[in-house]
Amino acid sequence: MNSSRQRTVAATAVSGIALICVVIALSTSSGGGTQVADSTIPVAPVTTVPAETISPSTEASVVVAPEQGTDEPCSLRAKTLNGGSSGDDVICLQKALIEAGYLSGTPGGVYDNATAAAVTKLQTDRELFVDGVTGRETAISLGIWPEEPDLVVRTPPPVPGAVDLLGFPLSSVATSGPEAPPLPENSGSGRRLVYQRAGQRVWAVDENEIVIRSWLVSGSKYDNELPGVHEVYSRSETSIAWDGKAYFNLMVRWLKTSDDAIGFHALPIKVADNSLYQTEAELGQRLSGGCQRQANLDAEFTWEFAQVGTPVVVL
Repeated sequence: MNSSRQRTVAATAVSGIALICVVIALSTSSGGGTQVADSTIPVAPVTTVPAETISPSTEASVVVAPEQGTDEPCSLRAKTLNGGSSGDDVICLQKALIEAGYLSGTPGGVYDNATAAAVTKLQTDRELFVDGVTGRETAISLGIWPEEPDLVVRTPPPVPGAVDLLGFPLSSVATSGPEAPPLPENSGSGRRLVYQRAGQRVWAVDENEIVIRSWLVSGSKYDNELPGVHEVYSRSETSIAWDGKAYFNLMVRWLKTSDDAIGFHALPIKVADNSLYQTEAELGQRLSGGCQRQANLDAEFTWEFAQVGTPVVVL
């Protein structure tokens, strides 16, 4: 086994850190030589509110929806609100912003410039990703995100020495074959990786639709894991964060934009003391800024299974 995969890490762990997956490839299997890998940072969804027109002094619309009193608790039904959004969800957001002191006036139900400016100010103050768009983290901060259903299925830890159908050792959050949770509907066909964001679970499937292995990951807290069918386009045995503070071993990239990259990798390691940013037991929670963190044994499997060109179905 490559020595980079045998790196011993300290037991000290820091949980809940959304480490941004901006990496520089120290070694790569796709092209030869050292290269700068694409970064992975939260990608701001497109909003129809031009940035130059957003003004904190702009008042929100004053039309009140009669069915929603200002004192009623509410939660969002939409996953994302931005410029052009309207209706009860926007009223709920505006009520929360008014209560938190970021918006004045009366909820009008239109995601206007004042609402976008208020969201931007809140995100800045609370050290969230700043884009003026209301998503999961902003809604959680305001207390208006609905309780998420218990979609994370945890399988019993395998017995010591257990392996998957290809003979790779199983991590504490991995299972194999018929013991794996069933594949989600509409998850493609053929040899592939399937990543279900809601359940924070990955399946490795062979050409005969047999689940070779399934495991939990810690994916992105943001909406930058683009659903659809992608494919592995780049791999690096060792990468380092843009700020030089973390190692990402066994990086397998599947989503590329103009200057960003998202991929699977082993649990991130602090450069300063070789301790982990999270524990294996915390897998199944959304803790990253873009990439999918894996237990080291699962990262080793992914590295071998997901060569360049391997389809990745994201749900």
